[in-house]
Amino acid sequence: MPEGDTVWRTARALHDALSGHPLTRTDLRVPKLATVDLTGRRVLEVAARGKHLLTRLEGGLTLHSHLGMDGSWRLTSPGGSRGSGGPAHQIRAVLSTASHTATGFRLPLLELLRTLDELSALGHLGPDLLGADWDPVEAERRLLSDPERPLAEALLDQRNLAGIGNVYAAELCFLARTSPWTPVGSLPPPLPSRLLTVAKRLLEANKDRAVRRTTGASRPDRALAVYGREHRPCPRCGTAVRTGEHGPPERRRTIWYCPHCQPSAPARSPYPTRRHTN
Repeated sequence: MPEGDTVWRTARALHDALSGHPLTRTDLRVPKLATVDLTGRRVLEVAARGKHLLTRLEGGLTLHSHLGMDGSWRLTSPGGSRGSGGPAHQIRAVLSTASHTATGFRLPLLELLRTLDELSALGHLGPDLLGADWDPVEAERRLLSDPERPLAEALLDQRNLAGIGNVYAAELCFLARTSPWTPVGSLPPPLPSRLLTVAKRLLEANKDRAVRRTTGASRPDRALAVYGREHRPCPRCGTAVRTGEHGPPERRRTIWYCPHCQPSAPARSPYPTRRHTN
């Protein structure tokens, strides 16, 4: 699942392959960009901002994309296979230079902005865990600004801090020995600050890895503590990992947790939460 570390790694790969070179072919397969031709414009840089990708082009334009739940960019040689990103009908963007072709699959967001307008599109984001703007004090202030909000939801809100997705939300709650449904304002100091320190450390450690790890285990099937491990033993106590749901009804998400290591949350929550154990 693309999270801040995956997006950072994607941006670096695209930047290394495309930056400094003019585009020899472009194909943007979304209705509002169907007639746009960026051929001839030089790629200045590709940068990540949280979970967003910014391909900055000569002439003051930025191609803004987001990977969503399962999007990806794949690099190949021009004229060769499009890679293993998916079938042709899932392609949303093709950017080619003389030496590389970048193909974007299943991109839920693809838009062309003036580079000067990037702030209007991304200004709502909180400090970026992998960015030069990372500010743990500001991130903590934002995280705690709604004390009744469940911890998992507060971590996932990109307005608080940018880069955390469902994988890290589950893993961070586990590492904090805290239920994902615990109101963030009830966390005792200095736990919020320590949680942000751990989040920063994990994303930094994983941004160069193909396989994300939050545990010290060497086996790939034990790289994560709880995420995706329903019914499997908790690495700390051996209790079977469970799943539950959180978030408002229109945006329900699944969360993984250990019922023994992460004590049940207080009953108060801004949303009715359904939990299941099967």
